Amino acid sequence: MTLDFSRPGKPTDNPYIESFNGSFRDECLNLHWFLSLEDARQKIEAWRTEYNSFRPHSSLGDMPPNEYIQKHHITSDSLLLTG
Repeated sequence: MTLDFSRPGKPTDNPYIESFNGSFRDECLNLHWFLSLEDARQKIEAWRTEYNSFRPHSSLGDMPPNEYIQKHHITSDSLLLTG
């Protein structure tokens, strides 16, 4: 695995992570004050659960990732890392 940094000011270098980062910021980080590390862990985990289990993703046919994985019988062994 190698680190590959996007060029400054070029979000199109890695649009998937840029989209995720924007959603995470808009839907979680900008909405909460974190009172402690444990509070941050709980709030971020609640957002992650919502994001993966309930929130529809247009790139997955408006299904949440967990539903998409179940429907297409995807296992961790069948996932390919690219990059």
